[in-house]
Amino acid sequence: MTYHSSLVFSGIAPHPPIMVPEVGPEAIGQVRESTAAMAELTRRIICSGAQSIILISPHAPLEVDSFVAYQDPELYGDFSHFRAPETRFLVSLDAEMLAAIRNSARRDDYRVTGISEHDLDHGIAVPLYFLLKHGWQGRVVALGYSFLANEDHLRFGSCIRKAVDQVGRSTAFIASGDLSHRLKPHAPAGYNPGAHAFDEQVVDNLSSGAPQRIVEIDQELRAQAGECGYRSMLVAIGAGRELPLACEVLSYEAPFGVGYMVAQLTNSSTEAAYSVFDQEDAEVDLAALAREAVETFVHTGDQTSPPSDTRGLLAARAPCFVSLKTLTGDLRGCIGTIEPVKDTLAQEIIANAISAATHDPRFPPVRDEELSNLRYSVDVLLPSEPAVMHELDPLIYGVIVEDESGSRRGLLLPDIPGVESAEEQVEIAARKAGIPRGAPLKLSRFKVERFNETFNDIPDESF
Repeated sequence: MTYHSSLVFSGIAPHPPIMVPEVGPEAIGQVRESTAAMAELTRRIICSGAQSIILISPHAPLEVDSFVAYQDPELYGDFSHFRAPETRFLVSLDAEMLAAIRNSARRDDYRVTGISEHDLDHGIAVPLYFLLKHGWQGRVVALGYSFLANEDHLRFGSCIRKAVDQVGRSTAFIASGDLSHRLKPHAPAGYNPGAHAFDEQVVDNLSSGAPQRIVEIDQELRAQAGECGYRSMLVAIGAGRELPLACEVLSYEAPFGVGYMVAQLTNSSTEAAYSVFDQEDAEVDLAALAREAVETFVHTGDQTSPPSDTRGLLAARAPCFVSLKTLTGDLRGCIGTIEPVKDTLAQEIIANAISAATHDPRFPPVRDEELSNLRYSVDVLLPSEPAVMHELDPLIYGVIVEDESGSRRGLLLPDIPGVESAEEQVEIAARKAGIPRGAPLKLSRFKVERFNETFNDIPDESF
């Protein structure tokens, strides 16, 4: 029997502000695994179709016998306490979801106390920063836990799941929290030689698909660790108790003596790496949409509309490049976006396909008589991460090259014929950006999901 729920994804995210590049630019290289994993977590949340996100933080104002919730209609967060006041955001409260959570909790004799006119704490702000940066859009419920017993936090998680199902909106749940704070000498909470055992048990239990064992961890070991994420995890485990598990530890590292873990607990779209429909259908949908956009525009001058049943990857917000090639493999146009500028990938593909056909400065606009000789491909860009030269591989990774000021930026996709070395890849991208040879560069790498049109996908009238 399959259990259906509107809670489509749950995961665990760390919250050290040092992960935010504007806060810790000099240290960002030491938390690269965590930042890359947060980008991947966001990608999975988007692909799950989550319209709302519920987060719970250990750093909200605490109540002894009550959970708490930020209740302003617009929730504001910034990093002014961490020397980056210009890095800020505003998100909309999911008031309907919060009301449902309060009512569900009340039925189990729990209170949810409201917090007004209070900026989001960094336990909420850091995960939200990555979610928004990598393209998630929607409404938010931001919670804090309590001093109640562990079992109460598990039961509160069940209240949250019931509330989500009552509202009926696809929702993701993120438990914010770091693991041990005592892993190294000079760690924030001091050093304890046994603290690593707590982190190892949490990571092992999730890696083996047994989150219930986290509930059973020795509480003395937890105290030795000096952690701040345990009760957040309990709420997440409680929320997912009746849901199919899809546990995976995306990253774990402890460069500063604090354990940072990014993990997935449940995911309704586990069967697809980037979509809720299968790869074969995705190739047809994405490439066919690019073809339709170009042919409609060349024939009529009008822009086609996205499919009425846009779903899965096409409904996500993501950057992409659209390439046009002749049947003999010659490039005929390629235009794309490094960051998403449209509300959905479907809209992004339509706009970029038309631009590739009509505004690539290397080629004249595509003519009607050429349409039958064209094939289409769409590269969906996965979130980028900072890199250095030896971490590049032109067959696997695309590269983004920026000058020191960030005013000039160039991109080269992966697996380009004739580009055989990272140095050559960077040189071409820098030249495209107009960056002088020898100038200092900032490098980022990214992967793509490439969707190619095959001969079987091309309409008969195109031959």
